[in-house]
Amino acid sequence: MGRVLGIIGEYNPFHNGHLYHMMQSIEQTNSNYTVCVISGNFVQRGNTSIVDKWTKAEMALKGGADLVIELPTVYSVSSAENFAEGAVKLLNSLGIVDNISFGMEAKDISLLNNIATVLYQEPKEYVTILNHELSKGISFPKARENAVMMYLNDIKKYINVMTSSNNILAIEYLKALKKLRSTMYPVGITREKVLYNDEFIVDDFASATAIRRMITRREYEEIRKVMPKFSYNILANNVNQGKYVIDLSIFQKEILYTLRKMSVSEIAELPDVSEGLENAIKNASDSCNSLVDLISIVKSKRYTQTRIQRILVYALLGITKKDMEISKKVNPYIRILGVSNRGKTLISEITRLGNNVPVITSVKKFMTESKNKNLKRLLQIDINATDIYTLGYKKDAYANLDYTHKIITL
Repeated sequence: MGRVLGIIGEYNPFHNGHLYHMMQSIEQTNSNYTVCVISGNFVQRGNTSIVDKWTKAEMALKGGADLVIELPTVYSVSSAENFAEGAVKLLNSLGIVDNISFGMEAKDISLLNNIATVLYQEPKEYVTILNHELSKGISFPKARENAVMMYLNDIKKYINVMTSSNNILAIEYLKALKKLRSTMYPVGITREKVLYNDEFIVDDFASATAIRRMITRREYEEIRKVMPKFSYNILANNVNQGKYVIDLSIFQKEILYTLRKMSVSEIAELPDVSEGLENAIKNASDSCNSLVDLISIVKSKRYTQTRIQRILVYALLGITKKDMEISKKVNPYIRILGVSNRGKTLISEITRLGNNVPVITSVKKFMTESKNKNLKRLLQIDINATDIYTLGYKKDAYANLDYTHKIITL
């Protein structure tokens, strides 16, 4: 069948940097097929996707993917660790993927692999240092970064490695590969010219963050420079039709209503809520009229803005700690969003191998026939997420798209 490449992405939206990454990955791995696992309508840093998951699947297919699979919502809006582990579990369960490729800011993947080994093995000395750092009241990501540098005893070599978004996810992908004892071989592609949160254009490259800001300012000529033509046309069509959601603030009234309706004990059952944070969130929701105000009140040295935003998404989508525990103990289903003609060969091979992981091409059929309550719960969250997401459209805010939307084919 040939070599199969796996890529994990958000494609929010698909830009020239994503196309560069895909082409470089295919070339470096000498792959014949490409499988993309993409986040759906809500994304990892506690925000909305600019366009819906089928639109992103179409962009990925036109960019060179052969098969596009949805990362279930409970993973896609989770911490970097659970996001990465869910995506790696999904690719691993296909049974056909030879290489897994991801972006990174680092020039050398071995640096990231050294850190991943420490985080996977958790040696006693490292844990002791970590607990000491946490006792200072700083956030977990910062405490972990400090502990890793001190344990590896080379601050100069590892400084700032764990502060970059792509490096953090890359480390978690590598850790997940170790945990699963996967045979998929990792390949890191260094980001070119712009970083994840950069808001400027360099040549024909800009970050997805910058592009989303340009959309709010209607700077379409600038956007056209930094996206492949096919991707820009798809995005422009969605914007013209009002079928896009600029960010989480679109749902601020729904979120504030949900939090005001919830009891303190119910807020405590949201993932990432601990150490009395539920009281601060409840008090803020009772006195604020915007998400900006709520986040500014609740965030602190220990609780980052990203963590608070993820908690707000959990509240909006009704995701609980129990749901998160389910996600950690199951292998996610294979929900197909899009496929090329060549990609149909991959589906046949995945089905033939039959690794006890369901391949979902009909949500209705799965929800009717499956007896797996855990997977049905995770899929119900995906359904709910789409129904809520479309409320952010300017028009045609239809529900039940997970039941009615066809798989994207090229």
